[in-house]
Amino acid sequence: MTPAEELVRLSRELGREERQLAILGEGNTSCDLGDGTFWVKASGTSLGTLGIDGLSRVSHAKVDALLDRAHPTEQEIEDGLVACLADPAHQKPSVETFLHSLCLREPGVKWTGHTHSTSVVSILASTRGAEPFLRHVCPDAIVVCGRHVLAIPYFNPGLDLALAVRDGLAAFRAEHGKLPKVILMENHGPVALGASSKEVLNILLMLDKWARVLLGTFAAGGPNFLSDEDAEKIDRRLDEAYRRKMIEAKA
Repeated sequence: MTPAEELVRLSRELGREERQLAILGEGNTSCDLGDGTFWVKASGTSLGTLGIDGLSRVSHAKVDALLDRAHPTEQEIEDGLVACLADPAHQKPSVETFLHSLCLREPGVKWTGHTHSTSVVSILASTRGAEPFLRHVCPDAIVVCGRHVLAIPYFNPGLDLALAVRDGLAAFRAEHGKLPKVILMENHGPVALGASSKEVLNILLMLDKWARVLLGTFAAGGPNFLSDEDAEKIDRRLDEAYRRKMIEAKA
């Protein structure tokens, strides 16, 4: 299976209607090609029905040229998205192309998936924002989604959001010594960072369960969070590390 075919498969899995992770043109996916370019979902296409012709191949270097511009106008950003194409015959890439380019060049990240999961956004769009996800309520979320998530306050989608995520990733690395598996953008949705397409799917499915469990706890009196000590033990346990490897190996 080619990277493009695999990205289409991942996109359709994330776009399955019954999962309520994305509808219509919501969400986007990407994978790095290792040659300075990457595939990303084209603007306006749907994850659930995506085909090869709904992908755009983009140049990382061209994205950097736009990221380095001081205060570009909306029209310059719009034109810049088209100019970022590695193949000018492809459609205009997603407005989140900047975010995908930055994430895909982080160590160990080869695939990304961004959805507008109903369950997750129900919390991110509340007065609590991403705060409920800063602690854990069940071990499986730690194993699949990581001990810590990166929370980003609301920024307009596109260049502004990408720059905020870039700063957030740098601060997260400085604090935790590694990258997050999950980025939570308030009033917007989650991003999963993975070494494989399967890992991205696993993260977003587990995050959906985590959010639904949290919503259930709020209806039943509030979350009974694991202590930080217990969460750290789960993250470091040898059997959980083995289980994490087994899950990630099934790519």
